[in-house]
Amino acid sequence: MQSLKTYFDKSEVRHVLFWIGIFLYFTLSANIDNYNSYLQLFESYIIFVAIQILVAYTCLYYLVPNFLNKGKTGLFVLWLIILLFVMYAIYIYYRIYYYDVRYFDYYSPIVQHYAKQSFWERLFSFSVFLSKSIKFLTPTALLLMFRFYKNQQNYLKLNEQKKIAELTALKNQLNPHFLFNTLNNLYALAIKKSDHAPEVIEKLSDILDYMLYRCNNKFVSIQKEIELIENYIALEKIRYGNRVRISFKNNSTEDSKIAPLLLLTFIENAFKHGVTQELKEAFISITISSDNNHIIFNIENSKSTISAENKNQECIGLSNVQKQLDLLYGDDYSLDIEEESDKYCVRLILEAK
Repeated sequence: MQSLKTYFDKSEVRHVLFWIGIFLYFTLSANIDNYNSYLQLFESYIIFVAIQILVAYTCLYYLVPNFLNKGKTGLFVLWLIILLFVMYAIYIYYRIYYYDVRYFDYYSPIVQHYAKQSFWERLFSFSVFLSKSIKFLTPTALLLMFRFYKNQQNYLKLNEQKKIAELTALKNQLNPHFLFNTLNNLYALAIKKSDHAPEVIEKLSDILDYMLYRCNNKFVSIQKEIELIENYIALEKIRYGNRVRISFKNNSTEDSKIAPLLLLTFIENAFKHGVTQELKEAFISITISSDNNHIIFNIENSKSTISAENKNQECIGLSNVQKQLDLLYGDDYSLDIEEESDKYCVRLILEAK
C-alpha cells in the first residue's frame, strides 16, 4: 500500500491521471446520440485535449516563468494570445481537412452549414475563437491553482520547520541558563549544610523532569506551567529567606494552553535583577489569570541601586523569550515592560490556545 501511494505521489503519474480525467470528462459527458460511433466521439475530443496539453505546458514551463513571474505582464498576455491563436488555427485545420471530411454526412444541418465555411472564415470568427480559447485554457487554470496550492503548502511546511529550529535553539539557550542559576542555589545550600537541601533536590528534580520530558509540545496546559512556577518560587524562597517578600496569585480558572517556559523567564529575571543585587528587603508580586480568550500575566519586582547602574547589561533570557513570543504568537500577544523609580513592571497578555 505504501509503495502504491509513493507511485501516485510522483508528479508525472499525477499529470497523466489529470489528463485522463479531463478526456473522460469530455467523452462521458457527451451525448453519444450526436455521434456516429465511439470512434467519432474519440476523434472529436482527442484533438481538443491534445491542444489543451500543449497550451498548459507552454504556459506552465515557458510563459509563466519567463514573463509573468518576472513582472512582464504585457508580454505574457501578448504571447498567450499568439499561442491561443496558433492552437485555434491547428484545431480548425484538423476539423476541415480530417474530421469534417470523415463525418460530414452525420452532421446536423446547422453543423453542416458551419462545416462548409472556409479556413479563413472560421479563423477570423472572434466569438468562436474566444469560446474555444476559454476551453483551451481551463485545464491550465486548474494546473496553476494546483501548483499554487502545492507551493503554499511547501512554504508553510518550510516556515514551520524554520520556526521549530529557531525555537529549539532558543530553548537550548534558555534551559542551561535556568539550570545554572538553580544549581548555584543548591551549591550555596550544600556549603551551609542546610536542611533544605533535600527539598531543593526534590523541587529541582520535578523542574528538570518537566523541562526535559513534559514540555516538548508547542503548547502545554497553563496548570503545568503554574506548577513549574510554584516549584521555582519555593526554591528561591529557600535561597533568599527573609530577604524577599513574594506574592503569587493564581486566578486562572480555565485550563488554557500556553507556550512552555515563557513565564518562568520573566520570573527568573525578577529574581536576578531585583533580588540578587538588593541589599535590603526586596519584593516580587506575580499574578496570573486566564479565561476562554486570554492569559494575563503581571509581575512587579523591586529595583536595586546596583541593578539600576547596570541596566544596559544584556539579558539573554528576556531577549530569547521575546523572540519566542514573536515566533509562536505573532500578533496575538502584547508585552509591556515599564521601569519606574523603584520597581520594574511587566504585563503580558497572550491569546489562549
